Amino acid sequence: MDKQNLMYKLPVNIIKQGKSFVAYSPALDISTVGKSIKDAQIKFSELSSLFFEELIKKGTLSEVLTELGWKKVQKSWNPPKIVSNLSIGIILPTAI
Repeated sequence: MDKQNLMYKLPVNIIKQGKSFVAYSPALDISTVGKSIKDAQIKFSELSSLFFEELIKKGTLSEVLTELGWKKVQKSWNPPKIVSNLSIGIILPTAI
């Protein structure tokens, strides 16, 4: 039987930290770092493929995706939907 690859578009936040760029996706709760935005994107793509390969190999795909908020519809998994993407101001207590 032929393997069929699935394609997903996942939300990925890229944050600059010093000279590095961190790529993080709440849909998978994984992150990686690169020397540039493009490098971080490439590394995130590689990491997410490895992440799914390991889940499948260990037989924990359904369990982990369910914990991450994914929904199984018929034979396909749907990632959580983003309902808002905004910055929220917070107040931190001052040091005494």
